Amino acid sequence: MEITLGSVLLLVVTGFFAGGINTVAGGGSNLTLPALMMLGIPADIANGTNRISITLQCLVGLRGYDKHEALDRPALVPILVPTIAGGVIGAVAAALLPNLYLKPVLLTTILMMSALILLRPNVIAPPEGTPALSPNDKPMAWWSLFGAGVYGGFVQAGVGFILIAALAGGLRYDLLRANALKTVCALAFTSVALMVFIIFDQVWWVPGLILAIGSMTGAHLAVKIAVKASQNSIKWFLFIMTLFAVIGGFLF
Repeated sequence: MEITLGSVLLLVVTGFFAGGINTVAGGGSNLTLPALMMLGIPADIANGTNRISITLQCLVGLRGYDKHEALDRPALVPILVPTIAGGVIGAVAAALLPNLYLKPVLLTTILMMSALILLRPNVIAPPEGTPALSPNDKPMAWWSLFGAGVYGGFVQAGVGFILIAALAGGLRYDLLRANALKTVCALAFTSVALMVFIIFDQVWWVPGLILAIGSMTGAHLAVKIAVKASQNSIKWFLFIMTLFAVIGGFLF
C-alpha cells in the first residue's frame, strides 16, 4: 500500500479511538479492521497487522492500570493459562481458515452482553469490594477464558466483551479490575497471535506501527479516565460500546 498523509491521519485517528475503547470496554477492532482494509490491505493481512496495534496498546494500558494498583497480580497465572492456550489455537486457525464463520458468534455474544448490562447490571458489574473467584474454583469461567482466547487469537474484534463477561460476570471482579485483567489477557493471546501471523507472513509493519501510535495514546488517556470513573459510569460506557459494536459488526 502507498503511505500518504491521508492514510496516516486515518490510521492514527482510528487507532486513538480504538485504543481508548478497547482499554475501557471492547470492540475497537470493529474500527481498525475496516480502516486497514479501506487502504487496500487484504482481510487476512489486516487481521495480522491489527495485532501490532493491540499488543502495544495493551502494554500501555497494563502499565497504567498497574501504576494505579488496579491489577490483581496473584490472579494472573490461573487467568492467563486458559487464555494463552486458547489464543494459540485461535491464531493458528485464523492463519489457515477464513474468519467468516465467527461473525455470528461475535454478534450473538455482544447482544447477550448488552442485554445483561441493561436487564441484570449486578451480574456483569458487581459492587466494588465483592470477593473475586479463581478460574480454578469455577470451571465455567475457566472455559469462558479459554473460549475468549480462541476467539481473540482468531479475529480479536469484540473479544473484550467476552473477557469482561468472564471476569466480571463469572469471577465477580468489579469493572475496573476486570478491565485491568482483560488487558493482561488480551496482551497475552495477542502477542502469541502476532508471532503466528508473522510466521505466516500476514503482518505489514508500517501501517501497523502507524495505527499503534494512535492506539497507545488512546489507551494512555483511557486508563486515566477509567481509574477515576465510577463503577456505574464504566458500566454504561460498556453498554453503549456494545451497541456500537453490534452496529459495526453488522456493517463489517
